Amino acid sequence: RDIVVDSVNVLEATLLAMRQAIKKLTPQPDYLLIDGINFPAIDIQGEAIKKGDSRSYSIAAASIIAKTTRDRHMIALDSTYPDYGFSRHKGYPTSQHRQAIAQFGASAIHRHTFKLLPDAQNR
Repeated sequence: RDIVVDSVNVLEATLLAMRQAIKKLTPQPDYLLIDGINFPAIDIQGEAIKKGDSRSYSIAAASIIAKTTRDRHMIALDSTYPDYGFSRHKGYPTSQHRQAIAQFGASAIHRHTFKLLPDAQNR
């Protein structure tokens, strides 16, 4: 279970993940282009570009790579959590995914604070 996302929020967890990923880059970039309106607190110059994937080829390419990487990860998780159908919906809140959560409850990898989970209102 991803305690970081559940203990802060998706935005803060995303910015933390960005900082961690950027720090691991070799060589370190001179400038960052971020898709969105929030720029991580990091000692590298750059800019957040709203709808950046439609305004920058670099951001668009990174977005495609990120989505396909995430989809592959979700497909791999399908064998560990076969009841949820991750290989079909990739974790998106489809009706099939919602039905699986209603039937089996949230798995260890679900965000337990996610609004679509039945017990999220009580947290």
